[in-house]
Amino acid sequence: MIPASVGFQCPTCVGNTRVPKVVTPVGGASVEKPYVTYALIAVNIVVFLLQFSIGIDESSREFGMWPAGIAIEGSYWSLMTSAFMHASPLHIAFNMYILYVMGATLERIFGHTRFIALYLLAALGGSVASYWFSDLRTVSVGASGAVFGLMGAFIVAGRRLRFDITQVLILLGINLAFGFIGEGVDWRAHLGGMAVGAIVAAIFVFAPRKHQTLIQGVGCAAVLIVLIVAVMARTTDIQNLLAPFVPGIAT
Repeated sequence: MIPASVGFQCPTCVGNTRVPKVVTPVGGASVEKPYVTYALIAVNIVVFLLQFSIGIDESSREFGMWPAGIAIEGSYWSLMTSAFMHASPLHIAFNMYILYVMGATLERIFGHTRFIALYLLAALGGSVASYWFSDLRTVSVGASGAVFGLMGAFIVAGRRLRFDITQVLILLGINLAFGFIGEGVDWRAHLGGMAVGAIVAAIFVFAPRKHQTLIQGVGCAAVLIVLIVAVMARTTDIQNLLAPFVPGIAT
């Protein structure tokens, strides 16, 4: 027996006692440190340093999202690799700042697993929107789709969980405006990422408690399937468009 504030306790009994699992409002395990956010920032920085050593322009052409290249060469992987690349120090500095501010909060709300699902789906959503609506000759890079997805998710989560989103709305408005008036800014990726981020967040926060995790998983899978179908449809569209000019292109 060991002394306790209420008398004595059996050491074996104490050792076998299960500590109640603390969960987030959306059903994920409670998060003390936003390790996924830190890891994503680290990956983006490492990739940018590699880009810098190779050459920003050269690496962007090789691994960036080029619509015609995807349709002709089948480089679908660039839809994701482009989301971890950046065009300048200012570009990555802005995106990593937003990722740090938004990501840390959202990861604590959603938990590690749901947060990484949100981030990657928003990144893909931004790339898919750019694939659909950008000039076929344009090469796009940047985590902006994912970052705008976090802002969209923050607004949805804030409305549902009743915390202040005023500053995020102002930040989002400023950056959307800059995206439309700024030269060389892929506003299509911004809107696509924001839309997907908001949808995924809605799946997380509005899923009923009963079968919550299952519903959230199925919802995320459905979003992924829709994005894949959109990519395939756009590929067919581009191939048909380029067939008269590119000998041997598959249609």
